[in-house]
Amino acid sequence: MELNKVVRRLERLLQDPLPGMLGHLTMLPQPVDEKRFSVRDDHRKGAVLMLFYPEGNSSFVPFIKRPEYPGVHSGQIAFPGGKWEPEDADMSVTALREAEEEIGVYSEKITLLGKLSDVYIPPSNFLVSPYIGFISEKPDFNPQATEVERIISCPLPVLLDKENRKLTQIKGSSGFSFEAPYFDIENEVVWGATAMMLGEFTYLWENSKF
Repeated sequence: MELNKVVRRLERLLQDPLPGMLGHLTMLPQPVDEKRFSVRDDHRKGAVLMLFYPEGNSSFVPFIKRPEYPGVHSGQIAFPGGKWEPEDADMSVTALREAEEEIGVYSEKITLLGKLSDVYIPPSNFLVSPYIGFISEKPDFNPQATEVERIISCPLPVLLDKENRKLTQIKGSSGFSFEAPYFDIENEVVWGATAMMLGEFTYLWENSKF
């Protein structure tokens, strides 16, 4: 789908109430532990950016693959993003700043369309705000070597194709293995908080009147 059509549709969709948990639940392991929605008082804040850009007649979204490191998000696929800093006026600034730092897309070239529901990540104690925006031309990506192993450019139809939503065994940060839903993107397992955000996005898109 061409970028201008995607943008027009998102502008309308993001004016309506968000599905929130209805979308998140589609990409959570079953049975759902209700405790995972309990946000600790000492939580940290972060933001990510779901960025749409054009290439040919299609729209794409970039994901990043984190490098391997001693941490709970080692090697995972995510949207560009990171933690809120005191100098950030609000969470949207965090999302734009982190996208510029991690994948080299200048924030002044990005138009924000709105945001999805916040997602709490218990293992790292982050409450993450996912923003949606677009850029009118394909970016000249410049991944930050210490934060990004590689950038994965995903066509929108791949995200919307239900055949790419699968189940697999995941080894969590606690060391226990469990079966979890995920998005199969370039043979990478996109699960956890990023999958929950995508779950809300696809739920919103698929259940719209437009």
